Amino acid sequence: MAKISFATDIKPLFRDVDVSHMKRFGVNLDDYTFMSKPDNANRVLAALSPHNDKPPSMPPGGPYWTADQLALFAQWQKDGYNP
Repeated sequence: MAKISFATDIKPLFRDVDVSHMKRFGVNLDDYTFMSKPDNANRVLAALSPHNDKPPSMPPGGPYWTADQLALFAQWQKDGYNP
């Protein structure tokens, strides 16, 4: 099984509006160098994930990522942040 890739599998999950919105806050969702840093990736995953029965904070107003999309992101991290 091929490892999950940022370019092929993760980056396309972020809509252009998400990327441009988050750049204002210094979060570069479309930049592998930024996203492959564990602290940055963990913060993004936390923002994409629901907490205590509350919706995720990202993307604002949804549509929110599915459980499969969140699992794909987490697996990309576990696999070692493949470009």
